[in-house]
Amino acid sequence: MTAGQEVPGVERRRVAVRGLVQGVGFRPFVFTLARELGLAGSVTNTGEGVLAEVEGSREAVAAFCRRVASDAPPLARVTSVEAALLATTGVDGFAIVPSRADGPRATLIPPDVAVCADCLAELADPADRRHRHPFISCTNCGPRHTIVTNLPYDRAGTTMAGFPMCADCTREYTDPADRRFHAQPVACHACGPKLSLAVLGRAALEREAALTEARRMLAAGAILAVKGIGGYHLACDARNARTVALLRQRKRRDAKPFALMARDLPTVEALVAVGPVERELLTGPVRPIVLLRRTRPLPPELRAAAPRTPDLGVMLPYAPLHHLLLAAPGPDLLVMTSANLSGEPIVTDDHEALTRLAPLVDGWLTHDRPIHVPCEDSVVRVVDGELLPLRRSRGYVPLPLPLPVPVRPALAVGGDLKNTFALARDGYAWLSGHLGDMDDLATLYAFDRAVEHLTAISGVRPELVAADRHPGYRSVRHAERTYAGRPLHRVQHHHAHIAAVMAEHGLDGSRPVLGLAFDGTGYGEDGAVWGGEVLLADYAGFRRLAHLRYAPLPGGDAAVERPYRAALAHLRAAGLPWPPWLPPVSACRDDELRLLEQQLARGLNCVPTSSMGRLFDAVSSLAGICHRAGYEAQAAIELEAAAVEFGPAPGYAFGLRPESDGWLAEPAPVLAEVVADLSAGAPAGLVAARFHAAVADLVRRVCAAVRDRYGTGTVALSGGVFANALLSSACARGLGEDGFTVLRHRRVPPNDGGLALGQLMVAARSSATRKE
Repeated sequence: MTAGQEVPGVERRRVAVRGLVQGVGFRPFVFTLARELGLAGSVTNTGEGVLAEVEGSREAVAAFCRRVASDAPPLARVTSVEAALLATTGVDGFAIVPSRADGPRATLIPPDVAVCADCLAELADPADRRHRHPFISCTNCGPRHTIVTNLPYDRAGTTMAGFPMCADCTREYTDPADRRFHAQPVACHACGPKLSLAVLGRAALEREAALTEARRMLAAGAILAVKGIGGYHLACDARNARTVALLRQRKRRDAKPFALMARDLPTVEALVAVGPVERELLTGPVRPIVLLRRTRPLPPELRAAAPRTPDLGVMLPYAPLHHLLLAAPGPDLLVMTSANLSGEPIVTDDHEALTRLAPLVDGWLTHDRPIHVPCEDSVVRVVDGELLPLRRSRGYVPLPLPLPVPVRPALAVGGDLKNTFALARDGYAWLSGHLGDMDDLATLYAFDRAVEHLTAISGVRPELVAADRHPGYRSVRHAERTYAGRPLHRVQHHHAHIAAVMAEHGLDGSRPVLGLAFDGTGYGEDGAVWGGEVLLADYAGFRRLAHLRYAPLPGGDAAVERPYRAALAHLRAAGLPWPPWLPPVSACRDDELRLLEQQLARGLNCVPTSSMGRLFDAVSSLAGICHRAGYEAQAAIELEAAAVEFGPAPGYAFGLRPESDGWLAEPAPVLAEVVADLSAGAPAGLVAARFHAAVADLVRRVCAAVRDRYGTGTVALSGGVFANALLSSACARGLGEDGFTVLRHRRVPPNDGGLALGQLMVAARSSATRKE
């Protein structure tokens, strides 16, 4: 056939495929599909997705346009297929052609994917040329997001650009029949990357020798910095209590549980109960840290790794190096915690690791593949058979979330704790990974780098910026400086929490929901610290219908770090005395107690708070469970652990007083009953269980009262307090029995890691209203 000559029944179409179609083996799939259907043409990556031109019979072209979406590779997510008719060319053959770097850039980059079963089989096969290669990967697995430096997604646009492929890898890469056909991170022993082990005062080791010595050191009780996919971890034998204690001392992390990495699923099942959803999470392509409820005591040697918590945070190996480190013989359970100081960004740079981590470790097991995008491990739990994310990062980022309504291009900067920002445009929001707490220059620098990178891959050029209303938040001040000249929308903290739940459940905001926002700290409209809020809310605004009665928060952060201060302040607000036998009184030094009495009497440096999180802290201290918090929410977490261990108990009763504009929840009756129980010798677990039941009962009573007055039948639960599985389950169960539709987080965290999504929706609605 002559080029350009039209043949009856033959057509050519340009097919543009958008979505998650780069880094997932999509071009090889298109190549194979076109060959199967007898089509000629080509396929390439562009900044917006994958572009194919196919020519052949009209039936074959139509089949291609259908199957390019329906038969896509497992990791792909096709969002649109657009086909345009072209003139036929008569050219035979089908080819993958070089990517096009011109034009717009707005495609979806896949998250990092855990090593697949096929690669693991090769890793363990002595006859395979990639036997024990710590960086084995293929089209269906391996690093993606953390190595991308540019679009479109090609090896030249990743940190693998510095590793020229050897002849064998090149042959696989160019062979349509090979499962590494156009797999960008493809590598082997010959072409790298390679491991190295650095120990001060010793010669560096490389490759297998480095791995062997690292395994020996871990078994002997050493602490190693291990470079992974999204950053460095601190690793040690989790069953070596002395080493774990040393890691705590070095990292200045006295009580916070460490995440553990287990050799395999049976190792996990020997310690905790694993349900079907947890099993799927542990063994699937994401491999997050899964918080598993402890149903029996931990072995004594493991208690140092996870003290006084109701859960054990466990993940399975997700990188080939992890499998090699944990292979028998040797430790079957490693502490695998982020290599940073609390609240700081994870360390990714090799030079920084050698300097900043030197006081923490005995050696560095590293490699020469650069990490372009830092990415922490994700943390999830399962509540009532459903996923509850607590930290959305590796394995989920940078996949966008669909929005229920289109929005203007916008940036939401999130909060100051557990910072996550978000970019949005049209019907999608791109959330960043977990960055840390915005209280140091390192996190601010990491924030700016992450915004730059996510802007590049999402194509969002924000026209407006959303931030919290807290006047002292560093995230707010940073946004004011960095994005001066663009409209800045300030969104009330708890309104953002509820808007986030609404958005992830696809609500368009046309009807308000009853939102319960329970957390530790949020700036209120009256300048107080809010955190026990019941709101009637949509995206356009909210009305505060109920809240906990204000109690003084003496010393601000000092009361957060020392729950006994919150306990004493709550007792004073409830008109209850401080007998010396009460645990928080005993925990407070005599001189501090006298100062605290004067401070509360005069109201000096006492911010009023309605925080449910601080009430949990107060009851934890009253029960003698936790008086000093070494990490965020420690007192509440340990209170939940005590309640879980004790079991169900009849609840205390909050007061609930109608007011002209709503209701006021009174903690005083609960606190009086707590003191009465303690004076009668009640165990801490009983107090904890009765308090959890009291909060769940309060939620039911408030929601019933609101429905009677306003007719609202949908309840949204958000805020860090609802990371508490016991409370979340009890509230949802009770509200369900009362006929409410209950919305809980399933895609973003209930804590401040989900704020940015809610900020986006509120700011977008506010912007649209102003335009109208």
